[in-house]
Amino acid sequence: MNNIRKPLLRVLEGENLNPPPIWLMRQAGRYLPEYRALRSQAKDFLSLCYNPELASEVTLQPITRFGFDGAILFADILLLPHALGVDVKFVENVGPRLSPIQTQEQLYRLKDKEEIHETLNPVYETIERILAKLPPQVTLIGFAGSPWTVATYLIAGKGETGQVTSKEFIVRNPELFNQIISLLTDATIEYLSRQIEAGVEVVKLFDSWAGSLEGLYFDNYVTKPNAHIITTLKHKFPHIPIIAFPKGSGMKLPSFVSNLNVDCLALDQNVSLDIVDKFLPSINCIQGNLNPQTLVSGKERLESETQNILKSCYNFPHIFNLGHGILPTTPIQHVEKLVKLIREI
Repeated sequence: MNNIRKPLLRVLEGENLNPPPIWLMRQAGRYLPEYRALRSQAKDFLSLCYNPELASEVTLQPITRFGFDGAILFADILLLPHALGVDVKFVENVGPRLSPIQTQEQLYRLKDKEEIHETLNPVYETIERILAKLPPQVTLIGFAGSPWTVATYLIAGKGETGQVTSKEFIVRNPELFNQIISLLTDATIEYLSRQIEAGVEVVKLFDSWAGSLEGLYFDNYVTKPNAHIITTLKHKFPHIPIIAFPKGSGMKLPSFVSNLNVDCLALDQNVSLDIVDKFLPSINCIQGNLNPQTLVSGKERLESETQNILKSCYNFPHIFNLGHGILPTTPIQHVEKLVKLIREI
């Protein structure tokens, strides 16, 4: 199908559409009863991610229910370290647990970037299965975690508020940390390249813990690795739009954007849309940024905050999304109301 008819791609190319296209981070997940039913068929979360039949169906569930303009590949940012040879487990009601990489010997035991595909081949098959069933107006989005964010899980062995363990590790072991970032950067390029070759039409880089770094640390471990990934992918696949999501970066965003050849900047809910003019025309569009808790709350708060975002973004290319992932407690009726509010403007 001709991409010009796909609203999400049109906006990523810099066209201003009203109403804007919409998709939501974590739109396939525990708030959907159909997801919970499929999840019960897999032994664990990783097994679900690596099952092309189930993962493709999970990806398409929110498209079928809500008619979103974008379908994001059902996977997880920790599939990449798992493919590199890190022991990764998702503990129910606790979160991910990894075998930490804190020594040179542990790093040497990991696989080379070219070896990741043996583990990740089911993900590429999932992409092919999604494309076979994807409605023609819907855009398929691939993704990966950015190196700093993935590194924090590798070093701490889990998600951690403030990333204290990883920041202390940088000071104690700067050379080893640089090697970890370098490996993750190269492996991310390899992974996203293969996703694109399998058929995704857009890729997104999730730097969920970008906001925990400041100054030169932010420049060296957030801006530079993301910039290298984007530059390399743009050289290989100039037709593929790229979305960057440096969550929590706040006032560092203008500098971040000025150093990247990125098509779209995704904003978290703490970024005021009044500063968007500082990003344009460096990028084609912005994405965001409704508070996920507002979607849980619903009622007048949902309506007023949605209208405020639409009004603020009316005059420039915008993809409607949340400021972070949809929460498991989100009522389905509130998502239905959100889609209706946007599509009726």
